[in-house]
Amino acid sequence: MAKNNKTAMPKGRRASSGIADLEKRGSGIVTGPRHMIAAWSLMKAAGVLKNLKERSKKIVTIVNSFTTQIPGHAHLRLLEEVIRKELTRLGYAVWIANVGGCVCDGIAMGHFGMKYSLASRELIADQIETILMAHPCDAWIGIGNCDKIVPAMYNAMVRMNLPAVYVSGGPMLASRENTDLISIFEAVGKNAAGKLSAAGLEKMAGVACPGCGSCAGMFTANSMNCLGEAIGLAPPGNGVITAEIWADKKKTRTKPNPARLRLAREAARAVKRCLDENIRPRDIVTRESIDNAFICDMAMGGSTNTILHTLALAYVADIPYDLKRIGEISKRTPCICKVSPSRPEVHLEDVHRVGGIPAILREVAKNPRSGFAFDLPNVQGTLSSRIRQAPAPDGDVIHALSKPFTPGGGLTVLFGNIAPNGAVVKTIGVEPGMMRFSGPARVFDSQDAALEGILKGGVKDGDVVVIRFEGPKGGPGMMEMLSPTAAIQGAGIRAALITDGRFSGGTRGLCVGHVSPEAAAGGPLAVIGEGETITIDACKLRVDVELSAAEIARRLKALPPFKSKVRRGWLARYSDHVTSADHGGVFER
Repeated sequence: MAKNNKTAMPKGRRASSGIADLEKRGSGIVTGPRHMIAAWSLMKAAGVLKNLKERSKKIVTIVNSFTTQIPGHAHLRLLEEVIRKELTRLGYAVWIANVGGCVCDGIAMGHFGMKYSLASRELIADQIETILMAHPCDAWIGIGNCDKIVPAMYNAMVRMNLPAVYVSGGPMLASRENTDLISIFEAVGKNAAGKLSAAGLEKMAGVACPGCGSCAGMFTANSMNCLGEAIGLAPPGNGVITAEIWADKKKTRTKPNPARLRLAREAARAVKRCLDENIRPRDIVTRESIDNAFICDMAMGGSTNTILHTLALAYVADIPYDLKRIGEISKRTPCICKVSPSRPEVHLEDVHRVGGIPAILREVAKNPRSGFAFDLPNVQGTLSSRIRQAPAPDGDVIHALSKPFTPGGGLTVLFGNIAPNGAVVKTIGVEPGMMRFSGPARVFDSQDAALEGILKGGVKDGDVVVIRFEGPKGGPGMMEMLSPTAAIQGAGIRAALITDGRFSGGTRGLCVGHVSPEAAAGGPLAVIGEGETITIDACKLRVDVELSAAEIARRLKALPPFKSKVRRGWLARYSDHVTSADHGGVFER
């Protein structure tokens, strides 16, 4: 049973008198006092109220991230209208607001604009705070879909602690050739290596992304949408029900998926439940529910970025959580689902077909060591009812516990003299023969320099590519490394890569990211020299350079002070205040 916290005062970092007042009074801040009568008039002028007497209605705000700049968001007005109609039918007054600053990582990838992607998570959460504080409501529904927008909405839910529900736009279909966005990125490497013609590359790009939705594999957006189910902030089906279905048997046209529209209506009804029963995001987001999220994450082989974003959620919720705890969960959680990019022929639509996230959780929770908590509150009740109704593993997309893809989690946390505070690798995307790898460092101080080096043949079999000064502070913005990792895969080079930056959920291969502390914060990655031997042992959970502790200390002491690459615009302010990845890349408070 959710605890009643209508009169409870917020604690810790959320102890703002304004946010506390919004938690306690909701829309009554503007609809109650007679001196706010001008606000009532303006609400009537906007059509939110038909007449002034309607101010007695509860107000629900729909916060949408619609934009045609992102295919995952281009259809979100359709979901918005479904939700608006259902909320109106349920007797609520409805405000609709849109957030900006949303970034399509696929379009921003490979140029300076990618630096804004991770940073936009903070920007979007701040916009939502602004919307809800300036126009007080009683509850809200977030509609989003892609990489930073999803965790931004989760963070805002916890920060504001009004009754709230999140619903996504759903994943994109795979193409009729069963390709997706990552197929294109890897094809660039094949083209550079002379293994694919320019005409073949263009033909693939013309069909690989057939319509609306977040890109079709277990990349960051879909991973975070799935984790929303496990945490309890989103209804079951949120992560796997596709945005569209095929409109013809030849798979030449797509149309909206009726199941996704039904989920949108369920979200509206879920927010009514949260309001009626006074269920708040901080009742749902607890240490145990975050454990559940990481158990799910390890079992489904999610993106490495889930660690970054879920650590940030824990930080906003004032829940102590670190990489060591995640590492322990990984050790005891078998990976039983393997989806593109780790398994290119399997996509989110396949996971939905065999039971979705409830089916994965039903099987992994049978593990007596899992620690999975069934009966935690979520926006629709508890996970247990959906899990118990889920089908058994199909044996292909979802494996039985007795036959996992790997005995440990799909993500693994490494430590060592390169990463004293930790680093992350997506082990489910690593070939068995690459789990232990040792080779000379090929050092690059930016992603652009690394990509140029790879495409020009400067990286060979046996090398360990080091990309540094690309962390949250150093980038700034922690650019994703999909272009260099896909180029390595596409060219067929047997090399590893380590970085204080991050990877797309579409990355596969032996790629170690989130190295902490980052180089810009004085981490050891900053002092690795060209050709020095680096050993990555994903089995022993180590990443080390063959240097003594004394030598590393000497070099670190001699490092010049870090100067950001960006000194104008809001990215400069971001660089001054952001923490390393082991803290979720959040702002210092």
